[in-house]
Amino acid sequence: MKTLFLMSLLLIGLGLPVASEEKVADYQATADRIVEASRATETGWDRLSTLCTLYPHRLSGTRGLEEAIDWIVGEMKKDGFDRVTTEEVTVPHWERGAESLVVLKEKPETLAVLALGGSVSTGPDGVEAEILVVDSYQDLEAKKDQAKGKIVVFDVPFTTYGETVGYRITGASRAADAGAVAALLRSVTPHSLATPHTGVMLYDADSKKIPFGAITPEAAQHFHRLQQAGQATRVKLILETRSYPDKISRNIIAEIRGSQFPEEVVVLGGHIDGWDIGEGAQDDGGGSLMCWEALRTLSQLGLKPRRTVRVVLWTNEENGLQGAKTYRRLHDLEIKNHVLAIESDYGTFHPTGFAFTGQEPAVAMLQEIVSLLDSSVGEMKVRTPGGGADIGPLMAEGVPGAALTHNSKKYFWYHHSPADTLDKIEPKDFTDCVATLAVTVFVVADLPQRLPFGKPGD
Repeated sequence: MKTLFLMSLLLIGLGLPVASEEKVADYQATADRIVEASRATETGWDRLSTLCTLYPHRLSGTRGLEEAIDWIVGEMKKDGFDRVTTEEVTVPHWERGAESLVVLKEKPETLAVLALGGSVSTGPDGVEAEILVVDSYQDLEAKKDQAKGKIVVFDVPFTTYGETVGYRITGASRAADAGAVAALLRSVTPHSLATPHTGVMLYDADSKKIPFGAITPEAAQHFHRLQQAGQATRVKLILETRSYPDKISRNIIAEIRGSQFPEEVVVLGGHIDGWDIGEGAQDDGGGSLMCWEALRTLSQLGLKPRRTVRVVLWTNEENGLQGAKTYRRLHDLEIKNHVLAIESDYGTFHPTGFAFTGQEPAVAMLQEIVSLLDSSVGEMKVRTPGGGADIGPLMAEGVPGAALTHNSKKYFWYHHSPADTLDKIEPKDFTDCVATLAVTVFVVADLPQRLPFGKPGD
């Protein structure tokens, strides 16, 4: 300290400037410049439109996903990044085929149905049986004696995604344990216009595998009312699905290499895979493209931070998380050099800040950084805890993790459904998300002091 003081005096005596560490507030002009640049181009939006239009179905193991990855890599190589590459990932390969649900009555009625990801097939002849409606696992247990040979319908109202999605994950095995021949799930959504929602499901190792599909909330409630009125309902369910051997997919990586600490990395990304319905716009085409566009914006402005900024577009988030697990394994020796991991996988609406998990000093630093956006994009808040599925393996090792947050009340209206299409995204919301990510990662990557590493309480 004394040496530094004497050197400062010497520099002053020579009339030379004394170097001082930048503070967050010193980045306000740069932040405003990034926001302005983000809003001045339609490149990111045009690319999102191309992804949703030409490569809408991006399920792991399918040609559609790999063609989308090829297109993205080709476009990224035009953007002047310091590095664009891919890393191979072994992923599961499951595909849906013919699907139908017919209510058998004097005038048969066909209802919308989607196989849940990973479901076994009914075969082309389908399953014909009476339905039994339950509204919880407790209700199923109480009606267990009635379930044998029937198709169990879970009419479980949406509370939160975290609470309700459990029925999608384990419902088939619970129904099979009660003797059901198949199961149907009220789609996991708080709002519906007769649209079913798919998603991954799993089988317990000791349970029989039975077909499992999703129906609209309207259909589930209608079946429930019929049952309460004492009317039996018989249906024919066809879910032709097929599982194939694992295939090779790829994570996509693009970087701006750090000027002073290139070994230290700030990661941001989303998942490039998506379900085989809709266009995967909200989940997670928009999230992936906004991260890519944030990096491109920094590159176009010639901004080269002290640390490396790395975009990762993960594969296989929807039905396996193999992209996230493989990234963690391949970068094992770099974990301590991951300064921050940001995931964008909660839709594309007006940004409101981040949900963050890290040490208290890191929370305060991040709040100060995002406040640079208050005057241009809107008030930003950092709340705790936070994170995401794809950055989960990094966070488990102590890497601070954040999820971009939004005014996302409508996210689960479209999530995993045919309604997840580009028209549900406002272009200005997209560009404001780009700006929010670009400013945040640049300042985190450029500040002289790095964000503290470690979990809360470490």
